Amino acid sequence: MSDIKTVAVLGAGTMGSGIAHVFARSGFNVLLCDIDQRLVESALTKIRTNLGREAAKGKLAESDVEAALARITTTTDRESLSAAGFAVEAASERFDIKTDIFRALDRILPADAILATNTSSISITKLAAQTTRPAQVIGMHFFNPVPVMQLVEVIRGMATSDATFSTVRDLSVKLGKTPVEVNDAPGFVSNRVLMPLINEAAYAVMEGVATPQAVDEVFKLGMAHPMGPLTLADFIGLDVCVDIMRVLYDGLGNPKYNPCPLLVRMVDAGWLGRKSGKGFYTYEK
Repeated sequence: MSDIKTVAVLGAGTMGSGIAHVFARSGFNVLLCDIDQRLVESALTKIRTNLGREAAKGKLAESDVEAALARITTTTDRESLSAAGFAVEAASERFDIKTDIFRALDRILPADAILATNTSSISITKLAAQTTRPAQVIGMHFFNPVPVMQLVEVIRGMATSDATFSTVRDLSVKLGKTPVEVNDAPGFVSNRVLMPLINEAAYAVMEGVATPQAVDEVFKLGMAHPMGPLTLADFIGLDVCVDIMRVLYDGLGNPKYNPCPLLVRMVDAGWLGRKSGKGFYTYEK
């Protein structure tokens, strides 16, 4: 880990920008890459805002904000990532997209570089098989919002080496996170448990058992959840929830993992939650 100085982050969305934020804040040089220049510029603006909030709360010195930002370089050219000794992929939750990225990283990055994925459900073993370095492929599943949430699920694929696992575990600690070891299985632990809860909450609304507000109040007041499952679904993105449910169904073959028809219809309508302005609730863009 002491040799890792530059980290590539693939994907400049909510998760990618958060991952770039914590690496830069922790002293690493970051190459933040996406296919659209507007996306990486927007991500950099978001990182600046969030670092500023941390400074306003006294969690970070003002001088550290500019220092962290200076460590981030944005790019739309994957070939420019060759200087990285470690990579984290945080693209859309689709196997074909991730496969394309992993094959490119395998070709571009040094032979000893570790390739990590922030996937929330896709098999680490399958992604590793797309590369010539399966022992150096691992899951590093951060949680949203990345600068705040402490957990990182560190997921071993079948071929992941002990050295790779140890490096990523120690790296997570250096980022101020708490790593939890998980073996490769659809949805790992977090989403294998969480997504069926969200799915069943959607069924309760679809079947007229209760309104979204009522479902969420039950979980906040009765189970001490900080937010209800449908508010959380909107926060995650309903399209992401449906994608993960389909991965669970394909991987485990149990019909209980089929996405709720209401969720599917909402996604088809473009009601994706906070990011689209409408989901189970309506939001100001």
